[in-house]
Amino acid sequence: MSTLAKPNHIGRKISRIRELRDMKQEALAQALGTNQQAVSAIENSETIEDAKLVEIAKALGVTVEAIKNFSEDAVINYFNTIYDNDFSHSNGAIQSNNCSFNPLDKVVELYERLVLAEKEKVEYLEKLLKEK
Repeated sequence: MSTLAKPNHIGRKISRIRELRDMKQEALAQALGTNQQAVSAIENSETIEDAKLVEIAKALGVTVEAIKNFSEDAVINYFNTIYDNDFSHSNGAIQSNNCSFNPLDKVVELYERLVLAEKEKVEYLEKLLKEK
């Protein structure tokens, strides 16, 4: 018997999508109104009835077509595309262009809040000393 996975094993596809969505079998079971053992059985099934597949797709937040057409290669290509679009590659270095504020302004703002807090603390302590 071959150890290679069958390419259209729907249960494995459901399992991988669930894992990629960071969902445990118990959470999927709860969304389906069943138990973890039933989800395990589903994930070990090569085929699943269409009505059940619709329920599973809804619980996973994907379409039935996404489950049927799921492939590891497509996921890798998808994330590679996002990576290529979000970063600029120059001189062999990766630079993120997502900063929408000046970090120095944030440091100054934090410093000013710390100074104000210290002033309030000093005023409070002086008030306590005067009361005694």
